[in-house]
Amino acid sequence: MTPTENFISHLIELRNRLLRIVAVLVVVFIAFFPFANQIYAQLAAPMLNSLPAGGQMIATDVTSAFFVPTKVAMIAAFVVSLPHTMYQVWAFVAPGLYAHEKKWMVPTIVASCLLFLAGMAFAYFFVFGVVFAFIIKIAPAGVAVMTDIGNYLDFVLTLFFAFGLAFQVPIAVVMAVRFAWVSVAQLKEARGYVIVGAFIIGAIFTPPDILSQFMLAVPMWLLYELGILVAGFMRNSDENTLLPPA
Repeated sequence: MTPTENFISHLIELRNRLLRIVAVLVVVFIAFFPFANQIYAQLAAPMLNSLPAGGQMIATDVTSAFFVPTKVAMIAAFVVSLPHTMYQVWAFVAPGLYAHEKKWMVPTIVASCLLFLAGMAFAYFFVFGVVFAFIIKIAPAGVAVMTDIGNYLDFVLTLFFAFGLAFQVPIAVVMAVRFAWVSVAQLKEARGYVIVGAFIIGAIFTPPDILSQFMLAVPMWLLYELGILVAGFMRNSDENTLLPPA
């Protein structure tokens, strides 16, 4: 096969994989669409539960009442179809990997997806209630907190994204050691800088209260320590594998 034919075959394979990803995403979205309002209600529950009795959200744009729940259904479809998406990505790149790369790449991809979902779940079940209670508490007297549903969605998506990425810290640590960019000893020495950086990130992506900042920074630090432990374990395992038999 000539280089041109090989390149074209890769493009065709990429197209087929992308079509499969889009097809599954569309099918899941169609399945979720009739329940778009219920999904949004579940997403809005932490905010509504924090509001005083009778509190509610508002839709300031004419089309928000339709497009915002639809957007939520689309995001839910993306999350649910994420394992299939990652499988298609893996199936495309796997033929070009060595056997030892395939061995650790699969668990890395699975762990990355699970950690991202864990970050989203942590934000929803533990962070949102604290954040919204703080926002409502600091509102000036006589001000009724009734956020627009579109603004609320943008806010929670930002937190979902921030916590999902924050929970990728162990993956980043293990990959850095795996590719020999840094050593475990260097990671331990950089612990102080990582803690400071975690609190800076927490201050950027969370509301301006110390509790919310801690709720993002502390998990990042603990996950960094977890990454160091896993990287050290993998390094020792590799060294034992390379030892000659007695």
